[in-house]
Amino acid sequence: MLRPEINELLTETGPGTPMGELFRHYWLPALLAEELPEDDGAPVRVKILSERLIAFRDTSGRYGLMDEFCAHRGVSLWFARNEENGLRCPYHGWKYDVTGQCLEVPSEPEASNFCANVKLKSYPLVKVGDILWTYLGDPESQPPLPEYEFVHVPESQTYTSKRWQESNWLQALEGGIDSSHVSFLHSGQLNTDPLFKGSRGNDYNKGDLKPYFEVTDTPGGLFIGARRNAEEGHYYWRITPWVMPSFTMVPPRADHPVHGHIWVPIDDENCWVYTFDYHPVRPLSDDERSAMRAGHGVHSENIPGTYRPMANKDNDYLMDREAQKRNEHYSGVKGIAIQDASLQESMGPIVDRTKERLVATDTGIIKARQKLRKAVIALTDDGVVPPGVDPEHHRVRSVSVVLPHDVAFMEATAEDASVRPGVAQTTV
Repeated sequence: MLRPEINELLTETGPGTPMGELFRHYWLPALLAEELPEDDGAPVRVKILSERLIAFRDTSGRYGLMDEFCAHRGVSLWFARNEENGLRCPYHGWKYDVTGQCLEVPSEPEASNFCANVKLKSYPLVKVGDILWTYLGDPESQPPLPEYEFVHVPESQTYTSKRWQESNWLQALEGGIDSSHVSFLHSGQLNTDPLFKGSRGNDYNKGDLKPYFEVTDTPGGLFIGARRNAEEGHYYWRITPWVMPSFTMVPPRADHPVHGHIWVPIDDENCWVYTFDYHPVRPLSDDERSAMRAGHGVHSENIPGTYRPMANKDNDYLMDREAQKRNEHYSGVKGIAIQDASLQESMGPIVDRTKERLVATDTGIIKARQKLRKAVIALTDDGVVPPGVDPEHHRVRSVSVVLPHDVAFMEATAEDASVRPGVAQTTV
């Protein structure tokens, strides 16, 4: 259980909140690059950490992210004209560049210095891989750009999607580091989903419903090891890395691409889920990409033109009770991503953690909360830079492996759990 004040501390991320200040020490996904596909294209609304912003790509191809509202009368710049290296408000013609600097106020004399004193709040927006990343913190403390492996392999080897989840970021993240639910919630699809089937690990997941957890602290977060019985004298280990504040990876299966997520708060009751698939040593096949676009694996099928899943709380996630009875979908909800989202959203916008009763398989979740709280306090009280800011902390991999009973999982997989360019993931 968590006391109410600790639950609030960990879940509230708006400006001025302790957790919000912690998030503002990291580069965060703001959009997919596909959302700003061309110069002088339509601006896009962005809400992140409860700040309402506007993103655009100017005539010269530069990306901008700034306050959504014109400094004159507060009109949303989503209505703006994107032209000649700036956004022009359609109300009275005020124009801004990608830094938020006002360039023109048509009603003012040309000799006036008025524009120089008008500047909207703005943040950097940088393309790394197929994501546009932003940093909302103090410019003097801006860290190096992200070095997660999935954004640095060749374009042919990676794919990223995103979806809107109607819950607080933390309960979504906690689902990402919880390996125990796989044996139940996802059991109906382990051997049928094209991005999961064909792995011995699926049999271990379904054959042992009582995993044992060991959690190892790392400089950037945690390695969460879930152990299940395998062949005589051996254990099957699923090792999930968590890099603060909200990067997780799913342990791999066979030669399938490696999955993972970054959970980004929109506000306290909604978050974006950026979902990636990549392979360290080979291009993704056409069939794999088609499956990802269709919402298989850990991706979702979204309403066309949006990033809201087709199956959502307004239609009860297209629940199919007959499929549930057949164990085609254990919960009656189709799709691994939506199976997770449906239950996490069912907790309410912010789950009341004072009522929960945790057990041994929740060790990873408990340790993650403790590490988040410790980092927030250290930042607030002493200005200590939180874990996960250093790009060295990003160079991690998930692992699935079968080991003898007497072998410690982290000692045996220390090399496997780090990025090794040109070397395939360690997988069962």
